[in-house]
Amino acid sequence: MTDALSVPPETAAPVETVDAIVVGAGVVGLAVARALALEGREVLILEAEDAFGTITSARNSEVIHAGVYYAEGSLKARLCVEGRDKLYAFCRSHGITHIGCGKLIVATKEGGETEIARLKAVQARAKAAGVELVWLRAAEARTMEPDLRCVAALHSPQTGIIDSHGYMLALLGDAQAKGAALALNTPVLGGRAVDGGVELTTGGADPLTLRARTVVNAAGHGAQPLARALAGLDPATIPPQYFCKGSYFSLSGRPPFERLIYPTPGEASLGLHYTRDLGGRGRFGPDAEWIDEGTVTSPHFDYTVNPAGALGFIEAIQRYWPGLSADRLSPDYAGMRPKIQAPGEAAKDFLFQTSTRTGVNGYFALYGIESPGLTSSLAIADLVAEGVRAAS
Repeated sequence: MTDALSVPPETAAPVETVDAIVVGAGVVGLAVARALALEGREVLILEAEDAFGTITSARNSEVIHAGVYYAEGSLKARLCVEGRDKLYAFCRSHGITHIGCGKLIVATKEGGETEIARLKAVQARAKAAGVELVWLRAAEARTMEPDLRCVAALHSPQTGIIDSHGYMLALLGDAQAKGAALALNTPVLGGRAVDGGVELTTGGADPLTLRARTVVNAAGHGAQPLARALAGLDPATIPPQYFCKGSYFSLSGRPPFERLIYPTPGEASLGLHYTRDLGGRGRFGPDAEWIDEGTVTSPHFDYTVNPAGALGFIEAIQRYWPGLSADRLSPDYAGMRPKIQAPGEAAKDFLFQTSTRTGVNGYFALYGIESPGLTSSLAIADLVAEGVRAAS
């Protein structure tokens, strides 16, 4: 990356002034831009790619999470529940396709008492977050899903699925209706703290130097590189960056379940769960493959799904669906989770830094916005807007 301060004066791009800049046009960046625009701010969204929502936001399960997994008092716990309710309301008001299909979280015979204990822990965390889950015996779960094999399950009726692209398009539409603008193919190369805000230097076909009173770093995988390119930002405020790949396999033939089916959660992911798309097609995933940082060229990751991975999928899935045969699985797609914890470390919370924490007047940053980022996006946006107001 090029530091903006290194650009010679005679070749420097012209300086343009804008009220607020949001860097990153994923689902969270678009939600933040919408929230700021609805408050009457002049907003410019900068996106390095040639379309919005093409990285993490385009490669997920499209699940609306109920808010059952996250530590009591955490941002994830609070914002997932708040965001879930706001997201369902947004879908209804904007005509976004979604289905409240519900979910079963299951403990299997092979998992023994360990998985039963995990189910109880999930139920306790959910209750602390204000989410009630129904405990089901094996026979009760099979009444709901006859092809399911388990020894116990939790029913989450508030879980659903959403058309994530349609949702992002509606967020952008709301923002643009209030005057926001989206600049594609506009990577941020560097910047610096200046009197009254932040100055950013962009690349692309029409390089610019932009000066803004407010800058929100919602760049996802690019959040840490952007922060490191800002002169005047204390490097100690930038969290570490890790990459965890999740692959999906699609299912051919008749879908076995009406609801989503999740195993008990692990440390790096929620396990190889069964989800469906809005057309009814079934798929399984994601797994969790930690990627060596030295092999990553963010954000252009290797999204190849290894067909040999189906063997591990089959073994895990057959614990709760013995009827799966190998010939019904095909490699589908993969995504990359923006982690801020190392392999083996406990899951970290969402990290939102106000300008007080970043030490740069007008600069706000979001890090580690993985699942449940989609579900939480409207609540995250409101949190950011509140922080911006408080700093004004």
